[in-house]
Amino acid sequence: MDDAASRYVLFVDDEPKVRMVVRKTLERVGVNVRCYDGADNCLAHLESVPCDLLITDVKMPGKDGIQLLMEVRKQRPWLPVLVVTGFGDVPMAVRALKEGAADFIEKPLDREGFLKTVQILLEESSKRSAVVNHDLTKTEIRILHLILEGKNNREIAATLHRSPRTVEVHRSHVMHKMGASNIVELLRRAADAGLFDMGTGGPK
Repeated sequence: MDDAASRYVLFVDDEPKVRMVVRKTLERVGVNVRCYDGADNCLAHLESVPCDLLITDVKMPGKDGIQLLMEVRKQRPWLPVLVVTGFGDVPMAVRALKEGAADFIEKPLDREGFLKTVQILLEESSKRSAVVNHDLTKTEIRILHLILEGKNNREIAATLHRSPRTVEVHRSHVMHKMGASNIVELLRRAADAGLFDMGTGGPK
C-alpha cells in the first residue's frame, strides 16, 4: 500500500480475535493500527491520536457502531468511517450510510476486498487532509462542513449556538484560508479536496 507507513487506522470491535486479525492484516501492509474494544474507549482517545480512517463494528455492548459514527461526525466531520456489519444486515448498512459512513463491509471480512476498501478510503482521506492543512481551526472546519451542507450564516449560528456575527467572522477566515473569494470557488476547492460532490451539490 503506497505511503502506508504514514497512515493511521483506528479499529473498534469488542471481539479480541477480530481485533488481532485486523491489526495483523493492516500492519503487514505497513499501516499503523490502534485497536479499541468499544466506542467510549475510542472516543476518549480520538482527539489525542492521529487517525486517517476509523473502522468500527456495528454491534457492540454499550454504544454501538452507529452511535460511534454519529459522535465522530460531530468531532471530526472529515474523518472517513468504515462500518463493519453482520452478513446480510442491509438495514443497518443503509442507516450507516445515511448517517455519513464512507462505506460498509460485511463479516466475515474478505482480506483482499477489505484491504482494497481501506486503501481507497485512505487515499480519499489524504485529499481531505489538504483542507485541514490549511490551518483551519476545529470551529472553522465545522463551519465549512455546514456551508457544504447548504446552510446560511443564521442556520449555522443556530446549529453552533453562536451569534450570526461570530459565524460571519469565522466564515471569512475559512474563505481566506481556502483561497476562495466567493462561495463557488470555495465549493470547487472543497470538491478538489474530495469534500464536496459538484455533481450532487452536497458534501461527500
